Amino acid sequence: MEVLTPRSLDEALSVKAERPDARPIAGGTDLLVELNFDRARPETLLNLNEVPELRGWSRENGTLRLGSGLTYAEAMRAPLAELVPALAEASRTVGSPQIRTRGTLGGNLGTASPAGDALPPLLVEGAQVELGSLRGVRSLPLSEFLVGPKRNALEPDELVLAVRLLPSAQPQTFMKVGPRNAMVIAVCSLALVADRERGELRAAYGSSGPVVGLVTAPLEERDHFADTVAAAASPIDDVRGTAIYRRHALRVLAERAMERCLA
Repeated sequence: MEVLTPRSLDEALSVKAERPDARPIAGGTDLLVELNFDRARPETLLNLNEVPELRGWSRENGTLRLGSGLTYAEAMRAPLAELVPALAEASRTVGSPQIRTRGTLGGNLGTASPAGDALPPLLVEGAQVELGSLRGVRSLPLSEFLVGPKRNALEPDELVLAVRLLPSAQPQTFMKVGPRNAMVIAVCSLALVADRERGELRAAYGSSGPVVGLVTAPLEERDHFADTVAAAASPIDDVRGTAIYRRHALRVLAERAMERCLA
């Protein structure tokens, strides 16, 4: 196995154009599991840890740009945590301190698992995914970027560069159900925004469909919103939980999230 380590974004995109089969790796918290269990054996790894353009976050005219190399530990810290609190809450539930220090936003997007903890908080805030290649940069709504279980809209020569969003500055939260509080994949998860400015509720659920799903409704319909969320999901039975349990759990999470955000 060959490991290529570009030192700039231009170099990384050039390598991806020449070697479209190269698997990007930053934190490696997903990919190394695949390698360890022999589920994947790529000939080339594209190490993105030395690409400064992918790190950190910035703010311009109110819009946030979160680099694909942003770690969960960084997302938990102020002032970013105050701008997107649901993302900070989700980040606190990811793995162990070691995983949160290594795992990245770009990894969650690239893996495109419906259980990705960062995805519901980004979806309720209308996030756009910034994709780059030598052909240029394009943006896709997160809902269009996620096309199926562990499938995304990346072209072979593209890399995830960042996520852009305009923080709503409205009450929001993230909750998930698992056998314990940490070090688990979510049985189901939910991010919710009570947007008084727009007069609507927005909820995004994870681990309850082929992709993370978004549900919106007017604030006046809050009494029925939990049922609406549960009905919109399309969960399956698997080793972590049954479809019936997941629908019930989503209903409970939605009720609790509304209580928290509309208090």
